[in-house]
Order: sequence, then C-alpha cells, then structure tokens
Amino acid sequence: MTETIGFIGLGNMGLPMATNLAKAGHKVQGFDVVPAANEAAAKAGITVVATAVEAVKGASIVISMLPNGKLVLELYGSGILQAASAGTLFIDSSTIDIDSARAANALAVAAGMLNLDAPVSGGVGGASAGTLTFMAGGAASDFARAKPVLELMGKKIVHCGDAGAGQAAKICNNMILGISMIAVGEAFVLAEKVGLSHQALYDVASTASGQCWSLTTYCPVPGPVPTSPANNDYKPGFAAALMLKDLLLSQEAAASAGASTALGKHAAEIYQSFVAAGQGGVDFSGIIKAIRES
Repeated sequence: MTETIGFIGLGNMGLPMATNLAKAGHKVQGFDVVPAANEAAAKAGITVVATAVEAVKGASIVISMLPNGKLVLELYGSGILQAASAGTLFIDSSTIDIDSARAANALAVAAGMLNLDAPVSGGVGGASAGTLTFMAGGAASDFARAKPVLELMGKKIVHCGDAGAGQAAKICNNMILGISMIAVGEAFVLAEKVGLSHQALYDVASTASGQCWSLTTYCPVPGPVPTSPANNDYKPGFAAALMLKDLLLSQEAAASAGASTALGKHAAEIYQSFVAAGQGGVDFSGIIKAIRES
C-alpha cells in the first residue's frame, strides 16, 4: 500500500532513510531547516516542503530524525500534532534521552496520534543500504502499524517495550559499543608495544574470546578489516561526537535510575577529551589515536 509519509530531518541519516521510502514507491514529504539538505532531498526524489507543518499534512506516517530531545519536543509542540489527521503514526528515530521520548509520546497520544520512539543503529552505511536496526518503544499495536514501513529502512526491527524503551535499548547498546572500542584500541596499542602485529592479534582475537563487533566489523587499525574507517583515514561512519552524545545520555540515564556504570562513565570521559581536542568529526574508532598518545 502506497502511503504519504512526512519526514522531518534530512541530514546524514534522515536523507538516505527517506530516500529508501521514496524508492519503495511512497510519497515522501520532506523538510529540514538546512537548505542544502532540502536540495539534496529534492534530487533524491523527495517532495520538499517549506515547513514541518506542511510535511505532516495529508501524511499517514510522520518520521523525525533530529539531533536531540529538546528539538524533538519543540517539534511536537510546534503545531504538527494539530495539523495531522487523527490516528497519524508519529515515529521519532532520533537518539534522545528517555524522559524526552516519554514526554513526546505523551504529547502525541494526548493529541490522538499513534507514537513510537524508534532510534536506529547501523550508521550512514546502514541507512543507505536499508539495513538499519530499529529499537522501538511504544504500544504493541503502534509497533505493528509501523513495522512494514520500518522494514523498508532496516533489516532488524525490535519491539523493546513501552514508550522510551527504544531509547533505553539504544543507550545501553551504544554504551557497550563505546566501552568495547576503547578496549579493542587498548589491545592493539599494547600489541604494538610488545611487538605483536595487528594481523596476528586480529587473527587470534576475532575467533577467540575477545571477539566483538568493534574488532571484527570496525577494527580500529588499518588492514585486517578493509571496510573499516581505519582504512579511510577514520572518516566517519559514526563520528566521535555522536558517540560522546550517546555515552553522556547513558550517564544521564544511569544517574536517574541509580545504576552504577563505572566503565561507561570512564568511556564518556575518554571520548569527551578526544572531542575537546578537536576530534569530534573523526570516526569514533579513531579513539585509538588518543590511546596511543596517552
């Protein structure tokens, strides 16, 4: 069934996601506050409109991909809920704090809308290839309504629980990722200092108990995994500034819930120093450079 889909936020992730929806035959009404993003969207076959309110008019589904929770709540309070038809499904795929996700859900439900928080994992490459993982929070019936559309943008679609659960899953996952990348980087730096080659360490650890995604898919040294950013001067897939954002969200959630996350806290501090040194635009696997210098 062809649908009209409003898509708000056409940046590095939003544009390829919206493009995949358009390629699948849906009418996509896109909007971004950045003119260059709108120009790129128009070239990709997206119907660009002048405001977020226009993006939701006539849409049965509205997807947003924004930088933070403050902007998501501002968007939901900007009149888009009032401009949409009753029962429109609002999906927020931004990575934001859990409280903001729950607040956005409450606003949508109060306005008679369906709503999911559905952040993603997989980076720009996954967005372009349509292989993202979606972690969704919200009512089971809303998830069932959303799933066919999410499957056009992602390979793995998981219902994690009620409102905010998608954000909770994303934050926990990326805390693991940030910690594990530091651990892998430290192991390679240690190998360098004791005379063990990168390839030898990779060949052992990738099939032994040290195996993890940070090693086998995103190896932080050039050579063993040709597709990793280390082989492209650490140009991001997933920038260090975004990893810091997610680690800080994990620490905010930990403080709110009274959870002890000592390694998550330390990982956030390490990435904070890396970003403060002007490396925020480097892929997060580039943290190995800071480890070598420490």
